[in-house]
Amino acid sequence: MDMFIGLIVNFIPVLIAILLHEIAHGYMAFLLGDDTAKRQGRLSLNPIKHVDYFGTIILPALLIFSKAGFIFGWAKPVPVNFQALRNPKRDVILVSAAGIIMNLLLAAVSAVLLHLTPYISHPFLQAVIGLFFLNMIVFNVFLAVFNALPIPPLDGSKILFGWLDKPWAVRYVNADRIGLAALVLLAFILPEIGRSFGVNLNLFGMYVIRFSKFLISFLV
Repeated sequence: MDMFIGLIVNFIPVLIAILLHEIAHGYMAFLLGDDTAKRQGRLSLNPIKHVDYFGTIILPALLIFSKAGFIFGWAKPVPVNFQALRNPKRDVILVSAAGIIMNLLLAAVSAVLLHLTPYISHPFLQAVIGLFFLNMIVFNVFLAVFNALPIPPLDGSKILFGWLDKPWAVRYVNADRIGLAALVLLAFILPEIGRSFGVNLNLFGMYVIRFSKFLISFLV
C-alpha cells in the first residue's frame, strides 16, 4: 500500500509533467501550421505514445528511490518540421517555449489546488492529495527551469539560437550528443570533482535547484 501511494504522489506527477511538456510542443506546432505531430499521433494523452523507457520511467525512478535531491527525465521528443511553420523564425521560439510554459501553468494550477486541500476533511486523504500537488509544483517548476538551459537538446538552446540562420547556430542547436555530455558533466562529474578538492563546482545545482526553489517559494 505504501509503495502504491508513493508511486501516485512521486512518479505520476513526473509522468504528467514530462508528457504534457512534449504534447505542448506538438500542439503549438499544429496551431502554427505543422501537423507532423498530429499525423503521427503524438498529440494523444496516451502515455504509451510518448514514453521513452529510460528517460520517462527508469531515470526518474532511480532518482526518486536514490533520494538524489532532484528529479528530471524526458519523453520521446515530439516531431516538429520547423520549415512547415508559417513563420519559422518566430514560431521556433513559440514552439520551443510551449513546453516550458505548460510546466509553469501546471505548477500554478497545482498551487491553487494545494491551497484548497485543507478543506478535505479526511486527514490521510488530505495528506496524500497535498503531497501529490506539492510534487506537481516541484517537478513542473524543476522541468521548466531545467529545459530553459541554453544547452542542446533543451528548449533554451532553440529559444536563444534556433531562429538564427547562422551556420554556427544551426550546428549548435543540433549538437544533441555534445549537449547531453555537457549536462552529464555539469550535473554529475563536476560536483564530484569539486567535492574531492573541497570546492563547490555544482554549477548545475546552483542554477537549477536554487532557481527552482526560488520560484516554488512563490507558489507554496
